[in-house]
Amino acid sequence: MHIGLIGGIGVAATVVYYQRLSAAVAARGKPLELTIVQADVQELIRNNLADEREAQAQVYAGLIDRLKAAGADCAAITSLGGHFCYAETVARSSLPMVSAVKPLDAYFASQGYGTVGLLGTRVVMRTKLYGQLVQSRAVALEDEIETLGQTYLDMAVAGACSDADRATFLSAGQRMVDDLGADAIVLAGTDLNLAFDGQSPGYTVVDALDVHVDVLARLATREMTLEQAGADR
Repeated sequence: MHIGLIGGIGVAATVVYYQRLSAAVAARGKPLELTIVQADVQELIRNNLADEREAQAQVYAGLIDRLKAAGADCAAITSLGGHFCYAETVARSSLPMVSAVKPLDAYFASQGYGTVGLLGTRVVMRTKLYGQLVQSRAVALEDEIETLGQTYLDMAVAGACSDADRATFLSAGQRMVDDLGADAIVLAGTDLNLAFDGQSPGYTVVDALDVHVDVLARLATREMTLEQAGADR
């Protein structure tokens, strides 16, 4: 199956999606059919902060049309923060959409995580992954959502993580474990690999990107149908 990705939000996250999806499909001994289109991260940030869902969905719809013209069978957004207008995008999309949020609930339950701590954009943390978790409880550092959200956006735009910002994220994760009872810390922002890759924080970390990539890899190799993946049309 030909996978279409909306990338560029940010660039570092897109690179990781490409690397991990390519590796997952290669490990299955299959070729990867993939097209990536570039979204404007600054436009996304403006629309996200202003809650301009229809405006961003219209942007996505144009990009999805380009993916369809390139032969893609489905489309996915390479940003959990970018899912803030997911329902509006599905309504406009010319291709089935494969959510990065939907598979997480089942994954957390399968791992026995009753409570998960979130790091990501302001909206992801404030809405507790858009209210889509049913089998697990999501928590965040409520008093620090603004600070952590801004730090995350700055890192995503820069495509690099400073030592100080890495320490901020690692510490936030530890406090959610110690103070809020989180069984695992979820990297609910696709650029957080910049802060956590190669680190040993002393607590369980789940990269939401990996859960999404696993679904996309199974679709790409036809181990799973769009219906089985819960694709939205």
